[in-house]
Amino acid sequence: MKSVSRPAPLRSFASVAAVVSLAAVFMVPALDAKTPAKAPAHHAKAHHATAHHAAAKPPAPSTPDAPWLYRGSDVPQDKAWVFGTLPNGLRYAVRKNGVPPGQVSIRVRIDAGSLNERDHERGFAHLIEHLVFRQSKYLGEAQAIPTWQRLGATFGSDTNAETTPTSTTYKIDLPQATPAALDESFKLLSGMMIAPSLSTANIRAELPIVLAEKREHGGAGERVDAKMRATLFGGQPLAQREPIGTEATLNAASQVSVRAFHARWYRPGNAVVIVAGDASTDDLAALVRRWFSDWPVSGPQSAPPSFGIPLAGPDAIKTGGGALAPIGSGGVQVEADLPRSVTWAVLRPWQQITDSIAYNQGLMIDHVAQEIINRRLETRARSGGSFLVARINQQKISRSSDATYISVAPTGPNWQAVVKDVRAVIADALASPPSQAEIDRELAEMRIAYANGVEQRDLLPGAQVADDLVQALDIRETVAAPEAVLAIFDSSVKLFTPAAVQDHTRQLFSGAVTRGFMITPVMGEANAAALRSALAVPVAADGSARVEVKVLRFADLPPLGTPQRPAAVSQTGLSAIEQVDFANGVKAQIWATDDEPGRVTVKVRFGAGYRAFGPDDAPYIALGATSLISQGLGSLGEDGLERIATGRKMGFDFSIGEASFSFSADTRREDVADQLYLFAAKLAQPRWDEAPLQRAKVSARLQYDSMAASPQGVLARDLDWLEHNRDPRYRVPTPAEIEAATPDRFRALWEPILLSGPIEVQVFGDIDHDQTIAALGKTFGALATRPPLSDAMLASQESVPVGGGPPLVLTHRGDAAQAAALVFWPTGGGIAGVTESRQLRILAELFSNRLMDRMRDKLGAAYSPQVYTTWPVDLPVGGAVIAMAQVQPRDVPAFYAAADAIAAALVANPPSADELARVTEPLKQQITRAFTASSYFMYQIEGATRDARRYAALHTLLPDSTVTTPQAMQALAAKYLVAGQSWRLVVLPQGQELVVAPAPSGGVGQP
Repeated sequence: MKSVSRPAPLRSFASVAAVVSLAAVFMVPALDAKTPAKAPAHHAKAHHATAHHAAAKPPAPSTPDAPWLYRGSDVPQDKAWVFGTLPNGLRYAVRKNGVPPGQVSIRVRIDAGSLNERDHERGFAHLIEHLVFRQSKYLGEAQAIPTWQRLGATFGSDTNAETTPTSTTYKIDLPQATPAALDESFKLLSGMMIAPSLSTANIRAELPIVLAEKREHGGAGERVDAKMRATLFGGQPLAQREPIGTEATLNAASQVSVRAFHARWYRPGNAVVIVAGDASTDDLAALVRRWFSDWPVSGPQSAPPSFGIPLAGPDAIKTGGGALAPIGSGGVQVEADLPRSVTWAVLRPWQQITDSIAYNQGLMIDHVAQEIINRRLETRARSGGSFLVARINQQKISRSSDATYISVAPTGPNWQAVVKDVRAVIADALASPPSQAEIDRELAEMRIAYANGVEQRDLLPGAQVADDLVQALDIRETVAAPEAVLAIFDSSVKLFTPAAVQDHTRQLFSGAVTRGFMITPVMGEANAAALRSALAVPVAADGSARVEVKVLRFADLPPLGTPQRPAAVSQTGLSAIEQVDFANGVKAQIWATDDEPGRVTVKVRFGAGYRAFGPDDAPYIALGATSLISQGLGSLGEDGLERIATGRKMGFDFSIGEASFSFSADTRREDVADQLYLFAAKLAQPRWDEAPLQRAKVSARLQYDSMAASPQGVLARDLDWLEHNRDPRYRVPTPAEIEAATPDRFRALWEPILLSGPIEVQVFGDIDHDQTIAALGKTFGALATRPPLSDAMLASQESVPVGGGPPLVLTHRGDAAQAAALVFWPTGGGIAGVTESRQLRILAELFSNRLMDRMRDKLGAAYSPQVYTTWPVDLPVGGAVIAMAQVQPRDVPAFYAAADAIAAALVANPPSADELARVTEPLKQQITRAFTASSYFMYQIEGATRDARRYAALHTLLPDSTVTTPQAMQALAAKYLVAGQSWRLVVLPQGQELVVAPAPSGGVGQP
């Protein structure tokens, strides 16, 4: 059962942001061709869960009139979906959805991915995904992107596709879905599925693009992914079936072999068309019937291949000591630039289940069992344990395995002790049941997530509900309305007993085999035998990490001052948005709207952002970004923040901007007052716990070396610093600098930042107007008047790199075939030039389309070249037009030549009206859709309480961003795309030199 709006029950507060990202990057096998480091989705389910609920209502018997998705299931049908099957076997599901207004989202899912390939076809499923967009029955060569741009769809976001091991899905989000545009889109999609032009010429033209995509995801990440697959899924096709394929099989692809794969799997019986959007279900179903009914059925349906099952193997170690599955083979990958990580997986055969209420009740107990262990592991990590982060996570993997993963990031070289410590915590969960109080805490977190899903059901975009149904098909389960999910949860509370949770814990760690995988930066530090031994040695249960459950209440926290009434409440002239001013200088914007039931966004801007820091503060800036919130406030430490938010929808994100800091959270009406209290208390009563700071130091140290492993990592490390003309405040600090940072110096820097400077609060969404103003008065309005920002902060100067000279060359230690090249044309900044900044975005999109056509479609040298703009509204300088691409080192000169030629052409000649329309129409649709969310208004008018010009600027946003002329674009290009004003950057593999491209007139840039 996949709820169309069920959010996963998550922690209310993240510990250390960098910790989470570190764990996500290296510890879970990647199974998606588009994002190789992406973990499989949370909606996976365990096949064993139903065994414990024999007393539950059995699944309803299949009935002839039941929708195809629900046959044999007693899960309540989501009546918003209308299902059907065409005579040729194609299935469809359509749904009316008005979010955003006027948009219709179409998905065509083919039940074939990389696991359907034969040995000589590796990469063919993904290659066909590319070829389908290149040319087909109703689309000329390379016309798919411009055709949908004319219909208002943006390439990459509104028109896209993805190939996984089990499926290929084509995605169109049509923003202006008129009857004519809908009919045309269904027509084009039908031609793409039924009659793509899989010619030799198109294969040869598309292969370089696919290989460029493969290169972009190469290097250490690709090596780790391949070795982890081979280790964890050894003996199964998944071990060798990454969707991107191999260079050998791709280069050997021919018209005959590619067409054979297409004929075998692109059949109506293998296809599902899913449509959700602002149109009637009758009209959407009629379009499916009109354009897909003539898809012919040729010959018998091919039987799906066997995906195999995990087997222990003859050399598996059968052991006890908390290991409930035999220990099989392991793998170790040495990567000098990656931090240590250890992952082991308890693997069970994947089985097709009958999706039932009882099955989902079992999944809920599984979830509680996992989260109790995860909370205990997090407690151990926070106390300065041997690991930075450790988590367990159960997933169904590509119909190949049902696995429980245990992923650990050690803080040092003694990884065996880390494995022992984590296994000891798990052994305790296996040996003794949790307390009912621990269970109830997790149930409170789950219920708020399910209840919030009910409240926000009407806010779900059609694209999301369509994707949810695609995911349900991938895992061979149903979808359920959020009301049904909440009802099932509420009726199941009696099942969550300590004995049941312990029983499910044991099942999660039982299986056919346990396999381990380790990444180490040091040769000889570990091998497969040592890893297997570490997983097999008996361990004693360690219950010291069991979490004390103590209820905390906001009512017990001290007031922040004397509640105040607003000094002034005024209309902004923007819908019903009001500005509320308090006598202490705090200013707020509030917007009570019933357009977003169940959703409230709160944001607080304060202080001076990067202007608050000095040239030696880089380590403390980085550590503040990741640990400032975790250090707590008042009497609440990190654990206290989580406990007081249990069963509440609250958050605490923190970011550092160019000229301000910000807190932000998504919450709901019932929790707005307490969310405001947390934010205000952080400013009035900051706490300075050392443990989160030390943990952040370890995280920063472990991540630093990995930044040198790829061009992307080097850019993440150095680009901000270079764009700001080597301003030391924007530099990523070295491990030595991080290690030298002290708690006393941290507090000395950050405490005055929190205690001084102006405050702006925004509260938008489903709020009670009067109650929100009263809550503001009790929190931010009650604060003492804050001292102003110092003159030094206000006078802080920004500068931009000077153009001219050869490209700056940086190096990475990754794949020798990977490089990145960039060109920067400085522009400007400040609210006074905001209209020009919006016009520059149009120019950048024109440039981007031409660069895509040149570098991708014509040369096949880059997979996703792009051009984008920046324009800091808070500062007078710092904006830029930036062109960039990831290429092979040999193609860097070609990139510079293309960028120079396109810039010169835009200066010399105006674009055509059609070319301009293919940019402005998608931009118009993007902005129109964004205006349906209050968060977009919030973003646009940040800072307007101090500078009213930002209110006025919102009135002109749409025309500024979408109305222009070819001549205006030419004039803007002549102003900014000047060769002598640009500067350049290239990231090359170590040991390679740049063959300098011929400089255009005026020279090339140098920071």
